[in-house]
Amino acid sequence: MMKWRKESALDLYNLVAAIFLLAAPWLFVQANPTAAIDLRISGAAIAIMSLAAIVAFSIWEEWINLVVGCWLIVSPWLLGFAHTRAMHFAIAAGAVVAFMALLELWLEYEKTHFGPDTPQAAERQ
Repeated sequence: MMKWRKESALDLYNLVAAIFLLAAPWLFVQANPTAAIDLRISGAAIAIMSLAAIVAFSIWEEWINLVVGCWLIVSPWLLGFAHTRAMHFAIAAGAVVAFMALLELWLEYEKTHFGPDTPQAAERQ
C-alpha cells in the first residue's frame, strides 16, 4: 500500500487546477485557438506531474509544475492572447500552480534539512 505524504494534498490542489485548465477552452467559447491549445497542453502537463507526484514523489515533478505555472503567467503575452478572459484565467491558474509547487518544494527542503533525522535536530536536543 502506498504511504500518504502530508504534502500530497498540494498535488491534489494542482490536479484540480489542471482539470480546470483542461476544461477552460469550453468555458471560454470565444477563446483564441492559441489560448485553447496552451491551456490544454499546460493542464495536461500539470495533471501528469501531479499524478506522478502523488504516486511516486520526486522533487523534479514539483520543479516542472513550477516552470509550467510560470509559463502560464507569461504565456498570454508571448502567445498573443492578452486582454482576454483566457488571459486572466491562465494567470490565475499559473499563480496557483506555481505557489503550490513552491510551497511543496519549501516543505520538502524543510523536511530534509531540518527534519527529526538531521544532524541539526540532534544538535538542538
